[in-house]
Parts: sequence; structure tokens; C-alpha cells
Amino acid sequence: MPLLTIENLPGAPVEVPSGATLLAAIQAAGHDWMHACGAKGRCTTCRVQVRTGLENLSPPTDAELRYRAAGRLQPTERLTCQTRLLAGDATGRVPEATKLPHVQYLPDGV
Repeated sequence: MPLLTIENLPGAPVEVPSGATLLAAIQAAGHDWMHACGAKGRCTTCRVQVRTGLENLSPPTDAELRYRAAGRLQPTERLTCQTRLLAGDATGRVPEATKLPHVQYLPDGV
């Protein structure tokens, strides 16, 4: 099963079942992850900065392409509610702007 490693979240890499979104897998692993629109692809609060494995992710959705065109989503960022891990592994980080105040994040370089 493909693995998603979130560099600044403690714990083991997240197993991403076939067909599951990154958000569903992250939540199933017990992590609290911001998603203000209820995982509908209508905001950018669930985004992840992809560090490696971008090629292993599903193609960007129409919602993601709209946010990119509007400058609200960088080319290396994906919406976890819209993205699936198709093959191989990926590594990412929770962006500063979407960190939750009650979650303990690891410092850079750990």
C-alpha cells in the first residue's frame, strides 16, 4: 500500500488505501487536519506541500486548477480532499498557514 509521510507531523507514515483521498487516509490514521469546506474542494485549507512523489499523485482536479490559476495553490501544493496516491510513496508538509493551534508539529529538519 502506498505511504504518505508528513514531515512535520509526528508518527508513522500514513497508509493510503486504493481510491482513498489523502485527507481520508490522514484522518483514518488519527491526525487532525484542517478542511474548512468539509472536503468539498471549495477552499484551500486542506492543502499539503508535496516535497517528493508528486508524480505518484492523481492529476489535479478542476478545483485545484482553478485555485492555481487564481494564485491560491502553488504547483507543488495539492488539496488533500481531492488528491489520491496512485502508485509509489509521497512526502509532504503541513503549510504554516493551515497548521491547527492544538496540534504539535515537528520543527523543520527533524
